Amino acid sequence: MTFFASMLACIGAGGLLMLLTRRHRAELKARDGFMLVTLAWTLTAAIATVPLVLHQEMSFTDAFFETMSGLTTTGATVMTGLDTTAPSINLWRHELQWLGGMGIIVLAVAILPLLGVGGMQLLRAEVPGPIKDTKLTARIGDTAAILWTVYLGVTVACILALHLAGMSWLDAICHAFSAMSLGGYSTRDASVMAFDSVAIEVVLTVFMVLAAMNFATHFTAWHDRSLRPYWRDAEARGVLGLLALSCLGCGAYLWFLGTYPDPLSALRYVTFNLVSIATTTGYASTDYEAWPLFVPFFMLFLSAITSSSGSTGGGIKMIRTLILARQSTRELSRLLHPTLAAPVTVGGMEVPNAVVFAVLGFIYLYFLSVVGMTFLLIFGGLDFITAFTAVVACITNTGPGLGGVGPTDNYQFMTDYETWVCSFTMLLGRLEVFSLVVLFTPQFWRK
Repeated sequence: MTFFASMLACIGAGGLLMLLTRRHRAELKARDGFMLVTLAWTLTAAIATVPLVLHQEMSFTDAFFETMSGLTTTGATVMTGLDTTAPSINLWRHELQWLGGMGIIVLAVAILPLLGVGGMQLLRAEVPGPIKDTKLTARIGDTAAILWTVYLGVTVACILALHLAGMSWLDAICHAFSAMSLGGYSTRDASVMAFDSVAIEVVLTVFMVLAAMNFATHFTAWHDRSLRPYWRDAEARGVLGLLALSCLGCGAYLWFLGTYPDPLSALRYVTFNLVSIATTTGYASTDYEAWPLFVPFFMLFLSAITSSSGSTGGGIKMIRTLILARQSTRELSRLLHPTLAAPVTVGGMEVPNAVVFAVLGFIYLYFLSVVGMTFLLIFGGLDFITAFTAVVACITNTGPGLGGVGPTDNYQFMTDYETWVCSFTMLLGRLEVFSLVVLFTPQFWRK
């Protein structure tokens, strides 16, 4: 009955909006697109709160935080007692993440490029990869259908693999939904550490890495029946290389310090948790906050740069990381050779200066947002570690941070003010800053 009431509320609200606006007919412009994208995410999260408010008796603030966290695939939660929560509610939370993950891919590939923002617009500027445009086909609808097919197919494979690894069907479906969306919700309060299974951790690690790469690359690899598209994709090489080196380095570091008695144990726990945080998933198989502080902070840093554009991950995306690194190298070279004409290249392809400048502007605004949101949480009374890592975890859509929001805690203790700040930060990160911030500029509202 809770979900039936939710359906009626959704249909009623949608019908009312349609009746009020059906007489207005016009072509959508970029200005309309920014508002449309923001309202779609906000109103969907708002209507999705109904089952949580009615069944779980949550306040609207907490329920909105939970659904916004789900749709943006952040994975931060204010709920406890997940082990005994009704299966329908657990499935609902994970389904929100799965649908949000697909929405993110379509948003990145088909919508944001039309508005002139988003990581996938860089592909149109001849950044190397398996495709050279923002669309796989001539029509956005066909592109979305292709991506849905790939997303669904890999999700089914993940469900079967998790069930074979020892999960029940419900746990397998829920965790496959959150793994493919890089959301990190779990059916257990203790997250993946409740299963204590190497097989489950291996399966989730593989599919988290797949979900952190461009789904257009997956389609091209499947279409060509070849792994070469992954090698040609500079982002895919960057993701795999960064994760491999980070896992080996951090594993050796923890073993050397005696955190784990043998290198295999260190590698097991570091690999799963580092991949989970770096890909902005947010699972935890151990309390990594008890590790030497360098590793947890390094993992949070990786969450900002690791995921590819066109994936379900958050952060500034690997393509921007590569462009920023190349631009830094170019500036260093110009200090020694002021007249040097050295274009920025990624994967052997030249990146136009206009794209480089756009990336620099995005990076500035992104980290300015981190600073601003951190100050707002500190103003509310949080300590610096909790406030800073909560903002990083929310804007990168990772979920767990450190301090009061560490891997064995959640966001339930926050005040309504702090909860709304974090909800806004999630949306800010998911819509890649520009498309949300532009709504707060005077120029947007001028005719």
